[in-house]
Amino acid sequence: VQLQASGGGKVQTGGSLSLSCAASGRTFSSYTMAWFRQAPGKEREFVAGIERRFGDTYYADSVKGRFTISRDNAKNTVYLQMNNLKPEDTAVYYCAAGQIWGRRSISDYDYWGQGTQVTVSS
Repeated sequence: VQLQASGGGKVQTGGSLSLSCAASGRTFSSYTMAWFRQAPGKEREFVAGIERRFGDTYYADSVKGRFTISRDNAKNTVYLQMNNLKPEDTAVYYCAAGQIWGRRSISDYDYWGQGTQVTVSS
């Protein structure tokens, strides 16, 4: 599966952004989908994940209550709604597809999008 992330941009503290990740291929609904992010000089970290059929979600503690992951299997798209953004949310955001729900490690995901930049100014 090929993934294409979009929707990044610049926003002030407290603002909102919505990211999208469009997938090619017919097997999108068979994958757990997730968002990761990588800030300058830091390792890539898990942000949020969503189960393939019933949409169960899980989040990093740092974004819980502010970010919402969702998916539309008919459109082969996963979304990340980000509210109440903080400067520490500044990073390149990546979508990823994996086989097993609940995993948070980079190595658990098989396919990656190209990343989209999110910048939050104070």
